[in-house]
Amino acid sequence: QRRKVLSMIESMRKPAVVTLFGYCLGGGLELPLACHLRVAASEGARIGLPELDIGSMPAWGGTARLSRLVGSGRALDMILRARKISGPEALAMGLVTEVYPLDELKPRALALAHELAARPATAVGGVLGCVVGGADLPLDAALDAERAAVDRCASSPDQREGMLAFLQKRPPVFNKPG
Repeated sequence: QRRKVLSMIESMRKPAVVTLFGYCLGGGLELPLACHLRVAASEGARIGLPELDIGSMPAWGGTARLSRLVGSGRALDMILRARKISGPEALAMGLVTEVYPLDELKPRALALAHELAARPATAVGGVLGCVVGGADLPLDAALDAERAAVDRCASSPDQREGMLAFLQKRPPVFNKPG
């Protein structure tokens, strides 16, 4: 059941942004791994999948998601050695996209979420579908999925707004109601 919930988060067509601070271990990391963008605290974060320390292993997709994010070598190193890494280490290996002091973490993550919410919804959903969904497809199938997403964008109000704003030399306003 948990795996299904995490897969639903991962397959959403709206970006999921999550913060990592304090102890993000085991299941506490497996949820963030299913999110699209991860932002960590620069100090105090302990991030890892240490299930081997109790004779078990990640159970909610952690092996697959971590290896896709950081590569199999780094994932194996973290999981087999039960390594707990810091926010800056997570940034260096590509596990998180940004690192901030703890007192700035929530406002920065919210600003990122607002920034993404202002992006064109059809295009954002298309990108998420292609990047997340296309990762396991053969190249030709992934390219076909991308073409279909581009075609959906071409007929969207957001693309019309983006093109008009470009021609009028003004910032676009995406996701207008109506």
